[in-house]
Amino acid sequence: MKRLQQLTKEINDITLKIEQEYPELYQYLDENPITISSEINSKMDTKNFSDYLNSLKQLLKHHMEEHPQKK
Repeated sequence: MKRLQQLTKEINDITLKIEQEYPELYQYLDENPITISSEINSKMDTKNFSDYLNSLKQLLKHHMEEHPQKK
């Protein structure tokens, strides 16, 4: 259970970062092809959360590589 709580915190943290620092990217979160399974009988487990967190990280990483911030 602790691992699931940690994953949830990390998902919240990265989502907040995207919302605050990369608002242009935030609009695409619902369209992300890799999301937590929404099947009726799917169970919420650490694999689903971990996969979703990894997809958020990849989305952010790709965006940062393609749009480097100017200083």
